[in-house]
Amino acid sequence: MYNKEQTKNLQQKTTDWLLKINKENAATVTQPSIEDLRAILRFHEYRYYVQNDPLIGDTEYDVLYKLLEKMEKENPSFITADSPTQRVGKGLVSSFPKVQHLVPMLSLENSYNEADLVDWDRKAKELSGLPEIEYCVEPKFDGASISLIYDNDQLNRSATRGDGVVGDEITQNTRQIKSVPLTAAFSNYGIEQIEIRGEVLINKSNFKKYNDKLIEEGIPPFANPRNSAAGSLRIKDTAEVSRRNLEAFLYHVSYITTTDNRQPTTHSGMLDMLWNLGFRSPKKEMIVVKGIDKVIQHVAEFESKRDTLPYEIDGMVVKVNDLQLQERLGMTSHHPRWAIAFKFKARQATSKLLNVEFQVGRTGAVTPVAKIAAVAVGGVTVTSISIHNEEYIKEKDLMLGDTILIERSGDVIPQIVKSFPELRNGEETIIRFPTQCPVCNHPLFKPEGEAVWRCININCEAQVVERIIHFVSKDAMDIKSFGEANVRKFYELGLLKDVPGIYKVDFEAIGKLEGFGKKSVDNLQAAIENSKTQPLHRLIYGLGIRYVGETTAKTLANAVDHLLEFTGFSEEQLQNMEDVGIKVAGSIYRFFRDAENLQLLQQLEALGISLKNQKKQVALNDALSGQTFLFTGTLTQLKRSDAESMVEENGGKIVSGVSSKLNYLVVGEDAGSKLEKAKKIQTIKIISEEDFIKMLPA
Repeated sequence: MYNKEQTKNLQQKTTDWLLKINKENAATVTQPSIEDLRAILRFHEYRYYVQNDPLIGDTEYDVLYKLLEKMEKENPSFITADSPTQRVGKGLVSSFPKVQHLVPMLSLENSYNEADLVDWDRKAKELSGLPEIEYCVEPKFDGASISLIYDNDQLNRSATRGDGVVGDEITQNTRQIKSVPLTAAFSNYGIEQIEIRGEVLINKSNFKKYNDKLIEEGIPPFANPRNSAAGSLRIKDTAEVSRRNLEAFLYHVSYITTTDNRQPTTHSGMLDMLWNLGFRSPKKEMIVVKGIDKVIQHVAEFESKRDTLPYEIDGMVVKVNDLQLQERLGMTSHHPRWAIAFKFKARQATSKLLNVEFQVGRTGAVTPVAKIAAVAVGGVTVTSISIHNEEYIKEKDLMLGDTILIERSGDVIPQIVKSFPELRNGEETIIRFPTQCPVCNHPLFKPEGEAVWRCININCEAQVVERIIHFVSKDAMDIKSFGEANVRKFYELGLLKDVPGIYKVDFEAIGKLEGFGKKSVDNLQAAIENSKTQPLHRLIYGLGIRYVGETTAKTLANAVDHLLEFTGFSEEQLQNMEDVGIKVAGSIYRFFRDAENLQLLQQLEALGISLKNQKKQVALNDALSGQTFLFTGTLTQLKRSDAESMVEENGGKIVSGVSSKLNYLVVGEDAGSKLEKAKKIQTIKIISEEDFIKMLPA
C-alpha cells in the first residue's frame, strides 16, 4: 500500500511531529494540517495491524492520536467519517438488524484426504475441458465469517454470515477492527461498489492476554479464539469490541460493479489488490500452483507448521485462480464448484485420567464422564470427556491415573483415542462401575443385549430433573425462559418437583428470587400458558418415551384424535405404523400401560394441556401426497424443521431412516452415512435442497 518513498516521507513527518510535541506542550502546538496528521495515523495503523511491523511505539502513537482528538474537538466541522478517531466505540449498539447479502454466502465443499482433492480436480478439469488448472491455495481461517460492502471507496455496511442469505448488520462493531480500512481507493481500479468476504479472528497472543485479564478479574475465560471472535461481533458495547483486538482477513471478492476493466482477472490478483489497498488479505500466506499434485504437497507442508502460526486455522482452501474459469464452473445450491476446503486431521494431545464421575440421564442411563488434566486441543481447553459406558472403558483399557491420547474429532467433540499401558507405574487403579445409582442408591439394571446400565427408579431425582429439562426444551414444549438453569434452581428450592408442577409453579415465590423481576416472571408465565396449546407431536416428544424421537412423535400424533387412544393399541398395531419397529413399539406399548404415566397425562390434561390432535394433519396441498422424505446434512436455504413441516403440509411424510420405504433423500452440506446407504437402494431418489424447493407449490 505504501511504497518506499511514501514510507520514508510519513516516517519523517512522524518524527518531526513527535519532536515538536516533546519540545512544546501539546496544548500550545500550532495546529497542523488535520488531514496530514490523519494520514500519519492511518499509516501507523497499517504498519501495526496489517503488516505486523510497527515503526513507532504504542506511547508515541497515543500521543499523536490524542493530538488529533484535541484538534477535531476544537474543529468539529473538519471531522471525517474515515478519521482514526471515528473507529472508537462511543456507546451501545441498540440492535443488529437483518440485512441481505448481495450474493449468498455459500459454504465450501469439504475434503479430508488426498483422494478427495484428486477427485475434485478431476471434475474441475472435465467441466473446464483443460488438461491442467492453476490453483490458489490459502489458509482456512478458524474465525467468524463477515461480509463488507464499500460504496465509492467508503465502508458502507458489514454483516455476519447468518444463514448465508441474510445476516446481522454489524457495521459499528466492524469499525472497531483496525485492520479493516474505513476508506479504500477502489476507484483506482475502476470499482464503484464491492462486496468482500472474510474472517474475523483473535490471534493466539491477544486471546491469551485477554483471557489472563479475565482470570485476574475473577471472570471465567473464553474457551477458544473462534468462539470469542464470533461472540465479540454481536456485543452491543462497541468500546468492549475495540478492547478485544479483533483482526480481519479478507479473502474473497463476491460482488463488484465497475466503470472499466482495470480489475484483476485472477483470484490471487484480487488478494494482491486488497493488500495494496490496506486490507489484511492472505497475500503472504497464499501460493499459486499448477496442478493438484503441487496443491497436495503444499497442503501437507502447511499442516506441519500449523501450530507455529499466530492464529488458528483448521485447513486450507483451494480455489481456481482464473476468475473467468470460476464463472464457467459455477456452483451448486450448496457450494461453488471452483473451490474446496481441505480439513486438517483432528487435533490430538496427551493428558492424565484423574477421575471418573457417573451421571444419570432422564432415561436412567448412567454415563461415565472422564475428568482429565486440563489440556488445550485445537484451541479448546478440555477437562471432561464422555466415555459412554462400561464396555467402552474395557475396550480402551482405561485405568485411573493413565496417560491417555485424546482428540477433537472434526475439531469439535473430544474423545479418548487410547491409553498408554506401557507408561503405567503401578499406581493406577481400576475404574469400578457402580452397582447402585450414584444419585438415589437404587440398584442399577442392564437390559439384555445393551451396554448401558440404568437406574429404573422413576422417582430418581436426577431423572426427574432431566425429564423436566427435556419437557420444556425447544424441540418439545418450547417453554421459553424455562431453561436448564432455571429448572435446576427451582427444583433445588422446592418450587418444582415434577412435570405437572410446571403448570402449578408459584410465580409469587419466583418473583422474590434474585434476578427475577416482574417482566421476567410475566414472560415465564406467558410462555407456560402458551405451551398448553402446542401441537400434539411436541407433547409426545416432550414425554420422553424411550426410542421416540421427533419424527416418530409426529407419526404417533397423526394416528389419533386424542393421545389416550394409545391405551387401546396393541404392539402389532403400533408396528404397522411408519418407522415403528418391534423395539419402539414395545416401548410405546409399555408407556401407555403404565399407571403412573397415565396419571401424568390425566394431570396434564386437567391442568389445561391439550391431548387432542388439533389439526389432524389435513394437508394444505397434495403436491407431495403419498411421498416419503428424509433430510441429511446441513440445509443452506431452509431450516430442517421448516423443510419437514413443508413436506407434511403438502401431503408427504417424514421417515426416520434410510430404507426401501423412502422415496426422496434431500441432501444438504456435509451429508453423512445416510447418503451412502441411500446410494445402495435404487428406488430412492437423491435430490438437492434446491430440487426439493422446486417440488413445492408456488
